[in-house]
Amino acid sequence: MNEREARAVKPADLFRLRFLQDAQLSPDGKTIAYSVSHVDADKEEEYAAIWLLSLETGESRQFTTGLARDTNPQWSPDGQQLAFLSTRADKKPQIYLIPVSGGEARALTAMKQGVGSGPAWSPDGQQIAFTAGPERDPPDLSKPYRVRRHIYRFDAVGYLDNVVQDIYVIPATGGEPKQLTRDDCQNGMPVWSPDGQEILFTATMFPDSHRIYPALKVVSLSGEVRDLVTDWGYAISATWTPDSQRVVFIGGPFGRPIGAQNDLWVIDRAGGDPICRTAALSFQVGGGLQADMPVNRAIPNILVSEDGQTAYVQVQEGGTVPIYCVALNGSEYWASVVTGERSCIPLDMADKHLLFAVSTHDNPLELFIAAQAGERQLTHLNADLLAELALPRVEHLSFAGSDGVRVEGWIMKPCLGQAPYPTILYIHGGPHSGFGHIFSFDFQMLAGAGYAVLFINQRGSTGYGDGFSTRIIGDWGNLDYQDLMAGVDFVIEKGIADPDLLGCCGLSGGGNLTCWIVGQTDRFKAAVPENPVTNWVSMYGASDIGPWFVPAEMGGLPHEIPEVYRRCSPITYAHRCTTPTLLVQGEHDYRCPAEQSEQFYAVLKASGCMVEMLRLPASSHAGSIRGTPLLRRVQNDALLDWMNRYLLGIEPKGDNEHSDDKEPGSKVRQPWW
Repeated sequence: MNEREARAVKPADLFRLRFLQDAQLSPDGKTIAYSVSHVDADKEEEYAAIWLLSLETGESRQFTTGLARDTNPQWSPDGQQLAFLSTRADKKPQIYLIPVSGGEARALTAMKQGVGSGPAWSPDGQQIAFTAGPERDPPDLSKPYRVRRHIYRFDAVGYLDNVVQDIYVIPATGGEPKQLTRDDCQNGMPVWSPDGQEILFTATMFPDSHRIYPALKVVSLSGEVRDLVTDWGYAISATWTPDSQRVVFIGGPFGRPIGAQNDLWVIDRAGGDPICRTAALSFQVGGGLQADMPVNRAIPNILVSEDGQTAYVQVQEGGTVPIYCVALNGSEYWASVVTGERSCIPLDMADKHLLFAVSTHDNPLELFIAAQAGERQLTHLNADLLAELALPRVEHLSFAGSDGVRVEGWIMKPCLGQAPYPTILYIHGGPHSGFGHIFSFDFQMLAGAGYAVLFINQRGSTGYGDGFSTRIIGDWGNLDYQDLMAGVDFVIEKGIADPDLLGCCGLSGGGNLTCWIVGQTDRFKAAVPENPVTNWVSMYGASDIGPWFVPAEMGGLPHEIPEVYRRCSPITYAHRCTTPTLLVQGEHDYRCPAEQSEQFYAVLKASGCMVEMLRLPASSHAGSIRGTPLLRRVQNDALLDWMNRYLLGIEPKGDNEHSDDKEPGSKVRQPWW
């Protein structure tokens, strides 16, 4: 393409991107089945299709129609069939089977509430395990309804009675599914033991406690359930060793402070005390970076070598996510084997090849494969679109916090204009998470509109050791806030950011800090907090995870330390806010419920501050990231409109309406390269 034709990213480009969802190597290691999602912009519908890629020829071909959401392809042990999830019947995911040689897909399940996780083939290929809700209707919430569970509703799931999922198995040839668990918990992630005798799974959302961290259990084919990791601690991901004698999992013991890193552990099949294999590793095992890609990769994979000696896992090291190999026997040993300024996800292993996905600042997930000879990229899902774009430059930052601790950050510079730039501080949520080398469409969109985007791993972030990530417990709004302000000062001193044209925004914990900032300083000209925490006292009772999460973060219960709750709540300082603020709130957000935004909105209105609230119907906590295309478009437009209005003086054309031709920064005379 002629360099003069290169242009900046536009909001509409979100719906031209294609996102890798999942992938698996065939048993003979010669073919990859993978799923790719895309959006039909006219219909504002998201679809996904399964593709097959030959490692011998390098060619890919679309294998399913892509007129539904076809995801999670899983090879049969003999390599002759693919099982996958599809919404093609009634928009509820069901398991389908299709011959690899071609032919029509046939439905294997017809679960009333659809299939949750799976499919998982038994080692002999005779059965498939999966999870699903009970075969009865959930409660009618338009009628009076009594709750008794400790956790009675959960974000992105809904009210839990008659909804939580159990483990099922079904013959691969068809027939009636057999329910194996009946414990009224949310069960997931079924993994067959290699000997085919038991199924490993996680369990959470217990009816009689506020426990959120998953327990690890096994169930026999007769339905006998036994605990493996329950009272000791938690497991967020797990798999078997090839001999079926041990289980490898990512997790940790109870008693650690919230935000402490996870480790890799091994436990005997019969139970006993888990053995830590990464005790000396000071990074987050299984950790990932925060992004806004509509990709469901919340559970990190654990890949175990054929000889059972080594596990391969992703590890968050600050702003990068390499893949480590970890010894499962003998002395503790681990080493990074796939590295670089990028975010990597291990997907599968076969025939001494490691299949993994990679994301960078300027590219969503792509498939790679590694062997002794090196690695190579297999897919270029967005090559055509990326070739059109003048992508922004990203500069790494390292600066001192107020107490001298080094803090890491990055600034994405626009292709248009000259420094100092109007700058937006984009704050990550969690709070125990992190930004780094991973694709963010919001960042690209804002940079395409002429803004520099500053993103920082402030105190509370993971990937820098437990002392860094747990430092904010009982002290939210102190060092985390100071780290962010130090970063803003740093880029102003470097001549990158215009001190008179600053905005800030963030989701969840990032929304909390955005609300905190506007109550502490008037240096920002616009703020967009999304689904924030503003009042820790009401958050304790209203959030789905409140009774567990809030005391863990505050250091005690509301009645025990009321002053800490008051001091750490942005609502305490909201009356001082003079920054024009747009609150973005999902109406079905049970994590940071709408009342959090409503309280902040009320105080700002009463105080005379310019404030608006954008309410997103039927949107969960991450609805503007993984929700419908409509929700994503509305959130993007609102964010850009608000910043344009109060930083650049550009009035929007109308509610949620954009003209790509009139966006500041949309026309670039020369690309930066």
